[in-house]
Parts: sequence; structure tokens; C-alpha cells
Amino acid sequence: MHDGQGTYDVVLLVEQALSPADAAQVRSLHSEIEDQVVYHVLLPLEDAAARIEASMGTLGAGDLMAAPALAMNDVDIEALRKECEDTSNAELEQTLAAISAAGGKATGTVTSEPPVDALAALVSTVDAREAIILTRPHVVAEFFHVDWTSRARRKLGVPVLHLIEHENFDEQASGQGEGVSGL
Repeated sequence: MHDGQGTYDVVLLVEQALSPADAAQVRSLHSEIEDQVVYHVLLPLEDAAARIEASMGTLGAGDLMAAPALAMNDVDIEALRKECEDTSNAELEQTLAAISAAGGKATGTVTSEPPVDALAALVSTVDAREAIILTRPHVVAEFFHVDWTSRARRKLGVPVLHLIEHENFDEQASGQGEGVSGL
């Protein structure tokens, strides 16, 4: 294993586009591996229905403050769905470009499946050696262990690493960043 003859497959589940610093940090985790490291990126499709529900919740609160309400028929569902798809595809392309610029090889897909289910399926399909989940801090979900990482650890048979996007290793370790311990 790791003799430079095969591939070392890593599945990345990302919540948003990776920055160049995030991509470099991920690449640094595998710098000692002689096999070709291949990153398989999953980016969940932003849910148009959730955006509408969130907007409607905000609009409902606006009614209390005498703000004009947006009628449901003013929302173009198909246009919103297309916008979500375009945004997710652009973020995936940005992520793949960042990994490539950091010297990595990556493929990727936007998924509409539940993120942890898509992660588990891809880990199995590519026979991944590990999974990395990169998210913004989600304090409440992490506290109750219902976040993607906790659910993936219960479901997968490979190591799962959780990184906070836009924080380097030192910031995450010291608690000086925006992660759970840095609040």
C-alpha cells in the first residue's frame, strides 16, 4: 500500500467552494503518500425549496413590522432552482480548480441526495481510504452529534476528518478561529 503504484482515493464533502488555502491544507494532509492521491468532491445542491421556506419565514416576520409581503406567486420556482444549480456548479468548478492549483487531481459532482448518504455511496464506489468533510462551523448540530461528520462516522468504515473551512490547522487546534472551540 502507498508504494507509488496505485491510487489513494479521498472523498471530500464540502458545504461551499473551497478557497485556495483550504485546498492547500487538504493537499498537505497527503503529501507523504506515494500513490497518486485522487480527490472525489461532493457538493450538495443548494435546496431551492429550503431557500423559499427561509424567505417565507423572513417575510412572515416582516409582516409584524409592516413590511410589504411577497406573494407566493411572485416566486419563480424554476428560476430559483436554476439559480441554485448554477451556483452549486460554479462552486464545484471553483473547488476543483483550487485543488488542481494546489497540485491535486480531483473529480467532482453536485448531488441532490442527502449529503451523508451521497458520501457513503461514493466512498464505497471509489473504495476510498478516507473521507474529509469541510463545513462552516455548526455549533448546535455538532453539539448534538447530528452534523454531517458525526453521522458519517457512524455510517462509514473509513477515517473521517472534519475541517472548518477558511481556518488553517493552527487556528482549528488553538481555538482562535471561528470553529466550535473558538466561540
